[in-house]
Amino acid sequence: MAKMKFDIVSVLEEHGAILSGHFQLPNGFHSQTYIQTSAVLQYPHIAQKIAKEMAEKFPQEVNVVISSSPASLALGQEIARIKKARSIFAERSNGVTVLKRDFKINEGEKVLVVDDVFNTGKLCNEAISLARNFKAKVIGIAAIVDRSDGEPTVSVPLRALISYPLELYHPDNCPMCAQKIPLTVIQSNNR
Repeated sequence: MAKMKFDIVSVLEEHGAILSGHFQLPNGFHSQTYIQTSAVLQYPHIAQKIAKEMAEKFPQEVNVVISSSPASLALGQEIARIKKARSIFAERSNGVTVLKRDFKINEGEKVLVVDDVFNTGKLCNEAISLARNFKAKVIGIAAIVDRSDGEPTVSVPLRALISYPLELYHPDNCPMCAQKIPLTVIQSNNR
């Protein structure tokens, strides 16, 4: 029996996770769309399905799953459960991404980094550096959405359920600003 295709775009749209408007992203740029995965991840049965799809993108053994931010924590837990791995998360402390709460990674362990929405790769790169500082092998990054422009910003495979590139505008050259469309400022969650 053939596996039914999981339509993540429909799931995101159905739950109002793909927003249209005029947004100032945490990096300061403006965009016409914003993807708020928490609108979907608040439902554990849906988060479980999403995590299963993401885990299947990396069929190899995984020892540790690192969630790159608090927004990815539910996904990281689910993927770790599926992979029978430990689940830990990185967090910011004084502007630096660190492992707290006595989390550690053992030398040689296979690490999968999890992100809900991959934008610039900044947090994922910091999680990769953390793992490599412990002499672990980072096998890749699993994400729900890849919003990057396709230019590689990470040194490991990035596998997302969908690619949804951002159209970014500098505030000085933003067509929505020129049209005086009200701006919604997205607060940083350490991206």
